[in-house]
Amino acid sequence: MARKALGPRLTPSKAKNLLGVAKVVGPVLIPVLAPFAAKAAGLVSDRYDHYRARRLGVGIEDITKYTGKGARLHARIAGFAQALDELRAKDPDYVTATESHLAKLAAAVRASERMPTPRRKAAHRAVRGDLDVLENDLLRRLGVS
Repeated sequence: MARKALGPRLTPSKAKNLLGVAKVVGPVLIPVLAPFAAKAAGLVSDRYDHYRARRLGVGIEDITKYTGKGARLHARIAGFAQALDELRAKDPDYVTATESHLAKLAAAVRASERMPTPRRKAAHRAVRGDLDVLENDLLRRLGVS
């Protein structure tokens, strides 16, 4: 009620005055503020890239390899493939068979990118389930669990 008694804060004449001030001050402030805005945008972008890399569990230099809805799965598959290298000398048959399976899972994740959302989510759940089984088997073979 008190606001009604005072009247509207922004009247057409006040808005016109503000636009006039902006037309005069804007061209002067833009060259001064543009470098700060560009630096801030770069900093925000860098922080976001570091955040994404940390979430995916990869280095910042590898962040561009993992994009899209299946980025996490691709990162998991790549990390699993790197872990298989430790078993290559001990059990080459297992490593060969598992690498073949990982290639199929990676293809499934890539194919699911263009699927409708419910089908994509179902495909991702299936790939996650297969990866869980493979990771448990790998940990058992490495003697961790």
